[in-house]
Amino acid sequence: MARKETQAQPPRRGAQQHRIQFADRSRSWRRHHALVARQALVRLRQTPVASLMTLAVLAIALALPGFLFTALSNLQTLTSGWDPEPRIALYMQTELSDQSIDSFSRELLLRDDLSSVELISRDKGLEDFRRYTAFADLLDYFDHNPLPAVIMVTPLSSDPVQLPLLQAELQALPGVNEAQLDMEWVQRLNAIIALAKRGSYVLGGLLAMAVLLVVGNTVRMTIESRRDEIIVSKLVGATDAWVRRPFLYSGFWYGLIGGLLAWLLVQMALLMLTEPAQALADLYLNRFEISGLGLVGTLSLLATSALLGLTGSWLAVTRHLNEIEPGES
Repeated sequence: MARKETQAQPPRRGAQQHRIQFADRSRSWRRHHALVARQALVRLRQTPVASLMTLAVLAIALALPGFLFTALSNLQTLTSGWDPEPRIALYMQTELSDQSIDSFSRELLLRDDLSSVELISRDKGLEDFRRYTAFADLLDYFDHNPLPAVIMVTPLSSDPVQLPLLQAELQALPGVNEAQLDMEWVQRLNAIIALAKRGSYVLGGLLAMAVLLVVGNTVRMTIESRRDEIIVSKLVGATDAWVRRPFLYSGFWYGLIGGLLAWLLVQMALLMLTEPAQALADLYLNRFEISGLGLVGTLSLLATSALLGLTGSWLAVTRHLNEIEPGES
């Protein structure tokens, strides 16, 4: 039998189809993003003066609302320990005798709209005045006790509509010189806190817009300085997403580092206020410690600042990148 010689197959020429696995594609995507993020951070370090000025503006803009929110949170914590139960102080006429005042307080116990009645005699008031005030020497100029007896009554109802009516009714009773509702100052303080919190939201919104403008303007200047590089990249086939990515990471770094600096400013401000705030709190409470932003507040500040930086850069890139095309002057 004749042996057949096999002819060698010539090598195949031309392009061959090669399917890239999803894992390899995902790994390449992550490596590219990590490389672009590092390069964006390096570019910030290459212009230290301009970067520090921008970061300082961002830190101040972010620290102001952060400090206000933290201060209001501490103020709410401080006032939460105060008893909000409404009480009416009845200042009796000084010419009344102790027996008549005691009889009047017993009559108040029979009212069905009061839950408790406490009598503070003139002697007890004088003793407390000497003990708790710095004006005890003024009493030496009087030949008698000038302080009136006080009856503290607690209304059964805390309805804000009924309390002023009860106050007016008690003040009209014979022997009562003045009836003062102790709840009024707590209500005013809560109203002030609510107003300050609403103002903090407004200020925070305005400063957030300022952060967007600062980051957007900084990224716009960076785009203009790299116009030739962007044109060359588009000429060789780079997509808008590929060109956009470094600028987005620049805005992200501006926002994140600005948030870190803002957190540092808030903590330093609270540290400076700790001693005088403790001295003030000791006049009313046994102990009070100023709390900082905490873990949740810190993460919220950093996430918000990074998001604002990313949003500002996105707006700037979206607007100005489309204006840069090859062949256009």
